Amino acid sequence: MSVRTDNRPQANPLDVRATARDWVGLVVLAFAVLLISVDATVLDLALPFISADLAPTGNELLWIIDVYSFVLAGLLITMGTLGDRIGRRRLLLIGAAGFGVASLVAAWSVSPEMLIAARVLQGISGATLMPATLGLIRTMFVNPRQRTTAIAVWGAMASGGAAAGPLVGGWLLEHFWWGSVFLINIPVMLALIVLGPIVIPESKDPNPGRFDLPSAGLSILTLIPLVYAIKETVVHGPSVTLAVVALVGIAAGFAFVHRQKVLADPMVDLSLFARPAFSTAVLTNLLSIFALAGVLFFGSQYLQLVLGNSPLQAGLLMLPGTAMSMVFALLAAWFVRRWQPGTVLGFGMVLAALGAAILAFLRVDGGAGLFVLGFMLAGAGVGMALTLTSDLVVSSVEPERAGAASAVSETAYELGVALGVAVLGSVVMAIYRRGLDVSALSAEAGDAAHDTLGGAVAYAQSVPSEVGAQVLGAAQSAFVDGMHVAAVATAVVLLANAALVFRMMRSR
Repeated sequence: MSVRTDNRPQANPLDVRATARDWVGLVVLAFAVLLISVDATVLDLALPFISADLAPTGNELLWIIDVYSFVLAGLLITMGTLGDRIGRRRLLLIGAAGFGVASLVAAWSVSPEMLIAARVLQGISGATLMPATLGLIRTMFVNPRQRTTAIAVWGAMASGGAAAGPLVGGWLLEHFWWGSVFLINIPVMLALIVLGPIVIPESKDPNPGRFDLPSAGLSILTLIPLVYAIKETVVHGPSVTLAVVALVGIAAGFAFVHRQKVLADPMVDLSLFARPAFSTAVLTNLLSIFALAGVLFFGSQYLQLVLGNSPLQAGLLMLPGTAMSMVFALLAAWFVRRWQPGTVLGFGMVLAALGAAILAFLRVDGGAGLFVLGFMLAGAGVGMALTLTSDLVVSSVEPERAGAASAVSETAYELGVALGVAVLGSVVMAIYRRGLDVSALSAEAGDAAHDTLGGAVAYAQSVPSEVGAQVLGAAQSAFVDGMHVAAVATAVVLLANAALVFRMMRSR
């Protein structure tokens, strides 16, 4: 049994009801999750401002977005297991303090390198927060129906936060400088540090076994090289160096799996993946967030740099999709009382695939309404998926192992965010660069226009109207062509995932 400071007596889980203190604690945890999720996408609308102020290269710009999720994904398993041992609330409070400090550094960064370093620190701190929040919910809400409802709230904040990032960023960018998108973290982290010890009970595994440091190192050495190799291959093409990096990650992954099989107290219980519901839930978690992150990455640039909306206007156009994501994350708890989880989850993936497919019909000369519709459907499907997959994962283990199980779910989530931006964003940019002819421009102007759509827009605004209009039109057309390919690919992946869900979970 997990150690809890409220000393709740043992009883049948169906008879144990959450206290008012537990529900208040859920609110505190939900706001922490909201801010962590917002930080994964809040920079999407700030990209043009960061480009103008810090002048990063296209690769540095992707790293500013990606590195937060890469580091977080690499450390989640380690931090989830550590929370089971030292206490999830304790780790949560340590992470909150670190996240606040990292946010201050990011807000006043004076170079791309400094901002990337601050995002690394945010990723390290975020890795302590995410599995702790879900693990604490697992132990705070013993009743299965109440736990599903609590996870639905958690899922609404996670998916809604990722989708709300551009809206929050848009409002801040209308009134303040780009560094303000990080300062919103400070009040919530301070509230978490003050209220956490009061309303959140401590919980941990009373008999956790030995913490295996080599397993922690292997988990990090598996995820970060693999994600890096994927990202760089998509952007720059395959190379011997990247192949070696990928092989290092694969070798570390095999070593990690082998070590978990022989350890008396493994960091990850690999037998869980033999359960169709667990493994399918983890994969669906990754692919649904993969789709959402990719849509947000190229969608925010489409609304601003192609359709000409201000950051706040672009954020407002994303608001219906954000609302649908949060509403359907909450409705998922109601749906599974009437239909099988596999049916609801598969329907969510079909809904998200339909939304992605609609984005393949966007045009250069208009399409805001079409984007809103597609994003609403995608948000609804992803919202349902996040609630159901998280619930399936944490409910599959005993409470004392909740942190480690949560870390597996969160690793899939953060890996999905990182890969969505890296893979889909890079697909868009690869087609953009292939379709944009810069031979008539000077070397410097050509490099800027070829590097990012923001660079092409900036160049077009600095030259005579006729020349600028030609460059801008060509750049916008090439970018939209890339979006079409990415949207179709996303729809195909989500439909394949839906078929897998219907097949693997139909008997659940």
